[in-house]
Amino acid sequence: MPLDLGSLTHAIQALRDAIDVEHLAVTNPAFDARARIVLKAGVIQSFEFTYELCWKFMKRWLESNVGRAYAEGVARRELFRLAAENGLVTDIERWMDAHHARNRTSHTYDEDTADEVLTVAREFVHDAEQLSAALVARNA
Repeated sequence: MPLDLGSLTHAIQALRDAIDVEHLAVTNPAFDARARIVLKAGVIQSFEFTYELCWKFMKRWLESNVGRAYAEGVARRELFRLAAENGLVTDIERWMDAHHARNRTSHTYDEDTADEVLTVAREFVHDAEQLSAALVARNA
C-alpha cells in the first residue's frame, strides 16, 4: 500500500518557506529584531515538525518494504542506517545532526541554541527534500 506523502510534502514546503522568509528578514533592515526572533522561532518550529514527519515516514516505508521486524524499536542511528542501505538517505551523520538538534530544542531554549538549530534547519531542508524524492520514487 503506497504511503500518502501529502503531509510530508506540505511540511517540507512550509520549512522551505519559513527559511526563505527568515532569510529575507535577516537581509532586510525593514525587519526589526523582534520580527527576526519570531521568524527564527518559526523556522525552528517548522524544522521540528518536518524532522518528526521525516523519520516517521522513513520508518513506515522501511516497515512496509523491508519488514516490520527490521525497523520497529530500533535506535535512530540504526533507522538512518537502514534508510541509507535502502537508498532513502545518503548521509547518516547529517540525519544524526538533525536528530540531536531536534532533541536540543525540546530541552532548552537560548539564543545560542536557537542559532545552532537554525543552521541545522537550513541544511536539513535539503536532506528532507532528498528523502521525499526517494520516497516518491519508491512509493508503491
